[in-house]
Amino acid sequence: MPEGAQRSRPKFVIRRSSGLYGYERALQRAGFPLVAGADEAGRGACAGPLVAGAAILSERASRQIEGLRDSKLLSAAQRERCYDEVVAKAVSWSVVVLPADECDRLGMHVANVQALRRALHRLSVRPDYVLTDGFGVDGLGVPGLAVWKGDRVAACVAAASVLAKVTRDRIMADLHQRWPEYDFATHKGYCTREHQERLDRHGPCPEHRRRFDNVVRAMRGHGDVRAVG
Repeated sequence: MPEGAQRSRPKFVIRRSSGLYGYERALQRAGFPLVAGADEAGRGACAGPLVAGAAILSERASRQIEGLRDSKLLSAAQRERCYDEVVAKAVSWSVVVLPADECDRLGMHVANVQALRRALHRLSVRPDYVLTDGFGVDGLGVPGLAVWKGDRVAACVAAASVLAKVTRDRIMADLHQRWPEYDFATHKGYCTREHQERLDRHGPCPEHRRRFDNVVRAMRGHGDVRAVG
């Protein structure tokens, strides 16, 4: 096992009043100065790519991201502003895109873990500790912790969620130009009623994930009996 992977999990206390940077500060006090966060966007969508982001934020107060929160709690304009700040102020950041056909080939859980792992490995600075949103990620060579709703309680995970969400939204806006009949710019490939109506009407395009039951039903409704799985 790589050096550092067998280190015991640090003992630290996060107080409710610690704020979004509480996890990073506690880990830094425990001897882990570079804390990376990772999160994804698009796991639940039936069309478009899965995107994972990773970020190591500076411990300097002057380089904190004002207004940073879970990307789902920010408006589109707020996400864009936070994205620009993360890119400008982070010690290191990365984004990985897994296209729909790779998600089909791997299955969504495996694709999710692989995307997070790739994003963390792509950081230009090796972290001392890793926080991930919801899912644990092995094979990193450094200790880590899966945090429930990590994008709401840890700044580095929130930053990663912003990187992933903004990148994916931009991709879906581009895909809308190619396939306007699905209105990807509005629902971003998620399984909304409007998306389903258009999917049933037109059948799936190459960006639809063939492992999703609603996509398979639409394929069959258009005479395509192929399936993935």
